[in-house]
Amino acid sequence: MDPDLHARLEAALADNAEQLAALHRQHEEVVAASRDSNADDEHDPEGATIAFERQQVVALTEQLRRSREDLLRALEQGDGYGTCERCGGAIGAERLEARPTARTCMACASRRR
Repeated sequence: MDPDLHARLEAALADNAEQLAALHRQHEEVVAASRDSNADDEHDPEGATIAFERQQVVALTEQLRRSREDLLRALEQGDGYGTCERCGGAIGAERLEARPTARTCMACASRRR
């Protein structure tokens, strides 16, 4: 694998870990707020409910975990990184720049299954 690509993937993985840690802290704060509050947040006209905020954090966390798995998979591919899973051709550098965890080339990605 190209050293620059490897470094980008490693940086993306580190960023992912930071984002996951921040979301974990945010989730703890939301849970603590719901424990410490007697307010009926389900009927609060002022904004989002605590339950909504908690679900939003959970959904973002799950998305980041899937992204982390994709980044780890890309790093494990080594020299196979950047090869389309469908046609075996090269995934363009522009596509990998925009989406480092891409599994398919643009031609295969634009085709319907």
